[in-house]
Amino acid sequence: MDSATPDWFDCGVNLFSAQFAGSEQQVWLRAQQAGVSNMLLIGSDITESLLNQQFCLSHRGCYTTAGVHPHQAGNVAADWLVQLNNLLALPAVVAVGECGLDFNRDFSPRPVQQQVFASQLQLAKQRQKPVYLHERDAFSTQLAMLTEQHINRGVAHCFTGDSSQLKAYLDLGLYIGITGWVCDERRGQSLQQAISYLPLDRILLETDAPYLLPRTLKPRPKHNEPAFIPAIAAEVCRLKNIDSQHLAAACAANARRLFSLSGVAA
Repeated sequence: MDSATPDWFDCGVNLFSAQFAGSEQQVWLRAQQAGVSNMLLIGSDITESLLNQQFCLSHRGCYTTAGVHPHQAGNVAADWLVQLNNLLALPAVVAVGECGLDFNRDFSPRPVQQQVFASQLQLAKQRQKPVYLHERDAFSTQLAMLTEQHINRGVAHCFTGDSSQLKAYLDLGLYIGITGWVCDERRGQSLQQAISYLPLDRILLETDAPYLLPRTLKPRPKHNEPAFIPAIAAEVCRLKNIDSQHLAAACAANARRLFSLSGVAA
């Protein structure tokens, strides 16, 4: 790769989504060609977390989370916490999650979501792992739970909130995951305004592929991919008035620090 090409870290990829079925290797190769040297795969349940971990073993620069998404909270096995604890001991598993609360779709009952979330927060502290957080229409409850559990290490994945929510997460010590939502001229205005309050040493870039395709991409591809992270970066650079090399270096350093990685370019 040309030394002038920024070296990107995509901190959020749903590689084993049904939309990528059978093309996981090609997605990874296209990412490499686009200058995305590192990817963090997202585990939404025990099965996906294990698939991610196995992929990481044979693909350089890949890491994964392991956890239970709030949508899946109502479907956990009796021994799910034991399975998750075992997963956290495996190579390439660097965070607990995707975990949190989703009061928008309520695919799992809210009390169950909160119970499964609390268990993962406690496990993260026991295993000294950062948390990889999901939140939708549940900010006040989630913030209260994070505060109660004294969580100060993690990332607000796919942050779409406003400046006050951003500052609350920053005050806890969390990093902020920025996706293609920031490229959306219809829904992303609050996030665009909040970006000015986001320090460079707390930002992570993530595609959340195959979801949240940046609206600035023309022509519009069918699905989002890690290879498109430069489009997200371009909008962040515009809003913060910095160059892409500076942003890429900051994001890599942040990921290395948060996830306790070695060998990731700073």
